[in-house]
Amino acid sequence: MAPPLVASAPTLGDERGILVLPIHGTLVQRTVGLDTLSGLTSYLSIARRIDAALADESVRGIVLDIDSPGGEAAGLFDLADQIRAAGRVKPIWAVANDAAFSAAYALASASQRLFLTRTAGVGSIGVIALHVDQSQKDANAGLKFTPIQAGDRKNDGTPHSALTDEARESIQTEVNRLYELFVLTIADQRGLSAESVRKTEAALYFGQDAINVGLADRLGTLSDAVQQMHTELDATARPLFLESPVMSTPESTVPTVDTDAVRAQAHSDALAIAELCELAGQPQLTATLLAEGVTPAVARQRLLAAKAESPEIASHLSPTASIPSASLSLDDNPLIHAVKPRAAAARRGR
Repeated sequence: MAPPLVASAPTLGDERGILVLPIHGTLVQRTVGLDTLSGLTSYLSIARRIDAALADESVRGIVLDIDSPGGEAAGLFDLADQIRAAGRVKPIWAVANDAAFSAAYALASASQRLFLTRTAGVGSIGVIALHVDQSQKDANAGLKFTPIQAGDRKNDGTPHSALTDEARESIQTEVNRLYELFVLTIADQRGLSAESVRKTEAALYFGQDAINVGLADRLGTLSDAVQQMHTELDATARPLFLESPVMSTPESTVPTVDTDAVRAQAHSDALAIAELCELAGQPQLTATLLAEGVTPAVARQRLLAAKAESPEIASHLSPTASIPSASLSLDDNPLIHAVKPRAAAARRGR
């Protein structure tokens, strides 16, 4: 498989502000920095680039350039949710160019509009797990593996022996669970019934057939999608006019709005929220917070509250819905409130 053409950072498709974001190769949750050399693309890198595009006021819209056979389930559905939430902030379209199968299709279907080229395919809405029994190979090599374990099911799925009935049933249960999640995700994102998605039986659909079953919207190239997004964004972009009626007396004046200042403030707030989410280890929340239009102060309060509710802190917190200023004092910090009882308990136990 050829390595994906993924740049180290997103670049604009052209000077008019359309970000073309490549999603190429096999998809995995993390690659530890090996994307361009390994033929893999990580969900984490895609999420970060979408966050950066949302925070960049020069980006008016995003087109996902997808050419992938799919990948792993871990992290997939969270990213699909993030793409859908981001689409409420800026338009996000996708192009199957030429393959958007399995996990890649889950991401493509989260976009607001899905193009596919004349030779492209989509679908493969299914889940598969493979077990390799290499016990015969081990025996031929003179190897015998003896597991020493605690817990009867600890060695389930080992490649060094045949798959037990219990292990097979356990794996099948998880495959079924992920399949149901996949089906419901596609049904919701594409506006289809769950039954119609199941009826595809994980088949591949190409060209007009994909459109006919509701898995894609129209035929078109990547250039077609970018140009059409330009056209629609240009058509909806209008100068800011105040529509409030004013008296036509010489004394009356039309109030003015400093649009540059408004844009600058919005850009600053978006960057602040993105940085807060990154520092909190919750980059996937950036799109949701931006879509809700919260201030950086409210975003910070929510992130602190979420951190305090994590398993690392057992205290129950009830943070206030808002704070009076952009920064919290130590007395107002939910983490400090959560830690104090634990410190007091530790002192009593000495």
